[in-house]
Amino acid sequence: MSPIAGGPLGVGIGWRREIDLTVERLPGVDFVEAVAEDLHPDALPASLPGLGLPVVPHAVSLSLGGAEPLRHDRVEHLAAVADALGAPVASDHVAFVRAGGLESGHLLPVPRTREALGVLVDNVRATQATLGVPLALENIAPLLAWPDAEMSEGAFLAELCARTGAWLLLDVANLHASAVNLGQDPERVLDELPLERVVYVHAAGGVERDGVYHDTHAHALTQPVLDLLEALCARHRPPAVLLERDDRYPPDDELAAELAALRAVHSRVRV
Repeated sequence: MSPIAGGPLGVGIGWRREIDLTVERLPGVDFVEAVAEDLHPDALPASLPGLGLPVVPHAVSLSLGGAEPLRHDRVEHLAAVADALGAPVASDHVAFVRAGGLESGHLLPVPRTREALGVLVDNVRATQATLGVPLALENIAPLLAWPDAEMSEGAFLAELCARTGAWLLLDVANLHASAVNLGQDPERVLDELPLERVVYVHAAGGVERDGVYHDTHAHALTQPVLDLLEALCARHRPPAVLLERDDRYPPDDELAAELAALRAVHSRVRV
């Protein structure tokens, strides 16, 4: 059963301080997602709970796929933010951001090996033991793949869910990035994933330069990303889809048009 109580969340947008008034004005927003590290549980921005919408805290720094010990202070922060927001679910990435005492400042891919999967499983279970809400895990947009992979991305994520009971935050823009950058077949990934574990979906814009796709969150949605959302919905309609935008914010009507495009795909496909 989905961790979202009361039915699907629908269509949402990433809440950012730079567009807080925009988010309040946008029509048809059913929920928002906020970066957990940007929030203090004891001093939430007034405009966030003031929306009267479900808010999902989205972490970027847990480094769940890292070999170094889990930073429990970061997990506790995510738990506190989720509690303060009354969130239905919290999320982070299948990635690592820390090694050798250094922070990368970027989401780095986890080697798809049995050994790396074991480390990831242990860290996810430790995180789940602290969180007061279900945890969803997101596939990232890789610029590289580690050699000697023992599993496909779909099989890797499927086993991660099976061993931890975690949910999936499926990013269709990141699937497109993997297709361009690594030659991965996104349809195969969709076929291998336990789509019933997808609790919500990310969609975002990016740009391709010199044969490399950059998941910028600063450009408009592209047709390949919308096509992948439709391919996903044709297999299994997810409870929710969310538009990510982190830079170069367009006028309100352009964001509203992108939300409408996501809603059109999400609502018209039936399985």
